[in-house]
Amino acid sequence: MKKKIIIGYTAGVFDLFHIGHVKVLKKAKSLCDKLIVGVSTDSLVKKYKNKKPIIPFNERVEVIKNNRCVDLVVSQNSLDKFKNWRKLKYDVMFVGDDWYATKKWRALDQEFRKLGVKIIYLPYTKKTSSTKINKILNDFRKK
Repeated sequence: MKKKIIIGYTAGVFDLFHIGHVKVLKKAKSLCDKLIVGVSTDSLVKKYKNKKPIIPFNERVEVIKNNRCVDLVVSQNSLDKFKNWRKLKYDVMFVGDDWYATKKWRALDQEFRKLGVKIIYLPYTKKTSSTKINKILNDFRKK
């Protein structure tokens, strides 16, 4: 009997790619056979973060495509996790543990469980984040 291939999915902005991103992608890949990564489009980031990414979408996609842990890169045009799942049919979704036990993710976890999709929360890199890096850059530019 053939072993079922486990498809994993994670998504992010990946603006100013850093060690936290590397760790998440590496760990996610170790827990699935094929890893799909959604990269948020510039317009989506603008819509929900109210800011434009520093690195343009096409360049962020290229960075992720060239990571050996990643099997497929897709555009993330929506934050609707179920819309993405219907299109990609992954078995497991990887999310930073900074979202663990939040109201939104508890509800998503329950709904995905009904579909047979497991959500795995991976360690968030507290010392390094794109938000912190962007703040440092903005502070530097003001000087």
